[in-house]
Amino acid sequence: MCGICGYVGKEKIADETLIRMRDTMYHRGPDDGGIWQEAANGSAVGMAQRRLAILDLSALGHQPMFSGDGNLVIVFNGEIYNFRELQVELQKKGAVFRTSCDTEVILAAYEAWGTACFSRLNGMFAFGLWDRRERSLILARDRIGKKPLYYHWNRQKEELIFASELKPIMQYPAFPKAIRKEMIGNFLCNKYIAAPDTIFEDTYKMAPGTYLVYRDNQVRIRSYWDIKAVKKAQKGQMVTEEKQSLHELDALLLDAVSRRLIADVPVGAFLSGGIDSTLVTAMAQACKDTPVQSFSIGFYDKERNEAPYAAEIAKYIGTRHRELYVGEKEILEMLERLPFYYDEPFSDSSQLPTMLVSKLASDDVTVALSGDGGDELFCGYKMYDWTYVAQKADRIGAALYYTPGMRMMKEKFPPELRAFINNRSGDYKTQLFIDVMVEEAEKLLGMPVCTAKFAHETDLKDSNWQERRMLLDMMTYLPDEILAKTDRASMKYSLEVRCPLLDYRVIEKSFQIPHDDKYKRWDKKHILKTLTYQYVPKTLLDRPKKGFGVPLRKWLRGVLKESIQKYADRDTLKRQDIFVPQAVEALIARQAVSDKIMYSSMLWSFYVFQTWYQMYIEDLWGR
Repeated sequence: MCGICGYVGKEKIADETLIRMRDTMYHRGPDDGGIWQEAANGSAVGMAQRRLAILDLSALGHQPMFSGDGNLVIVFNGEIYNFRELQVELQKKGAVFRTSCDTEVILAAYEAWGTACFSRLNGMFAFGLWDRRERSLILARDRIGKKPLYYHWNRQKEELIFASELKPIMQYPAFPKAIRKEMIGNFLCNKYIAAPDTIFEDTYKMAPGTYLVYRDNQVRIRSYWDIKAVKKAQKGQMVTEEKQSLHELDALLLDAVSRRLIADVPVGAFLSGGIDSTLVTAMAQACKDTPVQSFSIGFYDKERNEAPYAAEIAKYIGTRHRELYVGEKEILEMLERLPFYYDEPFSDSSQLPTMLVSKLASDDVTVALSGDGGDELFCGYKMYDWTYVAQKADRIGAALYYTPGMRMMKEKFPPELRAFINNRSGDYKTQLFIDVMVEEAEKLLGMPVCTAKFAHETDLKDSNWQERRMLLDMMTYLPDEILAKTDRASMKYSLEVRCPLLDYRVIEKSFQIPHDDKYKRWDKKHILKTLTYQYVPKTLLDRPKKGFGVPLRKWLRGVLKESIQKYADRDTLKRQDIFVPQAVEALIARQAVSDKIMYSSMLWSFYVFQTWYQMYIEDLWGR
């Protein structure tokens, strides 16, 4: 796990500048740091890396790393779980290896197979590779977007800058930091900005499963793994017997877990007490002869506390378990530095407890397994219940929509009911209730919010709305919200998090399982639960899901009230020229008296944006 950055331009930059870019990500790799630059044939290139040593802890794993003939230079973030098999195959082709780390395997694989090598890699990865003979830069990101990768392309200056985070790009000389105002509405509605967009002009996220080739100031982007095409292909291999699906899923997940236990540093597991983390932890323990270290966070608020359940499960599995109980004080202390680690506006408040469990784990291990991905792959979210109901009742919504005089009547309906009635476009059927957030965002910004809904859905052909929404979440919510949250929270403490459920083979296998085995008579994640019960008794797991959030309403009305008022100052908002002062004041007033989640969610997103703006764009309020 590392932090990488680099550039291609007309002129070399100072080494000190490249080091400064690199070291904004010191937390991603405190074990080592390297830079490399050269200028030739009228262009310059530079690469840098901060290293968190996981495999081959020796100096041989130093990056940037060169191929044997010196032609290829790479900076790499992530882990390749099948690197040993690839190494054997490449040795048969004549490759010679000096190290025992996976970075060198990527170089040899590219030499042997070119860009076709990306589809051979099983892992989480983001890397930049410079071909010195071709004078071309290749950027690649893993299939599901586990590892982040940003780039800024200045066409006029013929420069391309890339990095694991936005901070290094912001440190590049003359980076304009010009905000894309239309993305603010997207963020307010969704709590994040989905790839390929970012908050800045001419700055993008690499989409999962893609690679980019930059040469002669031209960008060419190609997909090597298209999740829509993969799902369509796997449908032809549907496994109709649940018993067979369970057997195959069990074997595949065990292999995925065992591969993610390979490291030259201590490995543990997050254990929340839910289905996904329990299954991953139980499988990890099944693969080990010694107790696995497991970690969970407890809350003094009984309504949100699942730590006792996690402790019971840990005792049954046989892990060496640690838990940490936290109160509001410990969580709130993290707010001031939140924008530094989430350097693009991001307002899923569960980022805070995720940081705390990462901090706890990092005291004992360098790698932790996580259950991320189970909800998206196996139909686990409450939203999928709503999607099921909405499809069943769509004709009722249509009848109400076309009822004479309904337009005037709808104005008196609750916003959620209006959103259901107005859900008439076939292109956005599963993006339920986003219209509610759009209404609020448009008031705050005083302009139309046109990008809150994801256009990807127009290409999704599943007649089952749940399946369509699950696939949409895999393309957007999973990489740009769930995985981004975990990546930034864990890397704050130099902790690598691995997700066995997101092994691409598990994803493809999930597409072979009939949907009725995932969502069976309102039983979400049915087949994953059935598998988990083979490792842990159902009695330890059969309870409502509590989530991993924080008491936003209480905070916004209490300890954060003063800060909210500061960021909502009418004169300052007029100078900032982003938000409508009267609308912000109205939102604060509504949130103070209403328990509707849309008001607390929107106000929290406003607060997060303003703290980000203060840190990175302009301090209008004074620190």
